[in-house]
Amino acid sequence: MCLGGFVLVEEKKKAAYRLGVITFVILAVLTVAEYYASVSLAASAVIMFIIAFLKAGVIVQNFMHISRLWREEGH
Repeated sequence: MCLGGFVLVEEKKKAAYRLGVITFVILAVLTVAEYYASVSLAASAVIMFIIAFLKAGVIVQNFMHISRLWREEGH
């Protein structure tokens, strides 16, 4: 019985779960910052757009796998 493949799959699952948790935390922090900026600081639209672009960048990088487009084996 070969357990090497099973271990590899489990490690990939752990890495994917860890990425999801890290992404969730980053998005939560950015959302709190966005809320605080809009309520307390009467933030301008520029600040809100910057935070929105940061949040979009996190999602694109982590879940849409855009970085694979520039790797030779990625497509």
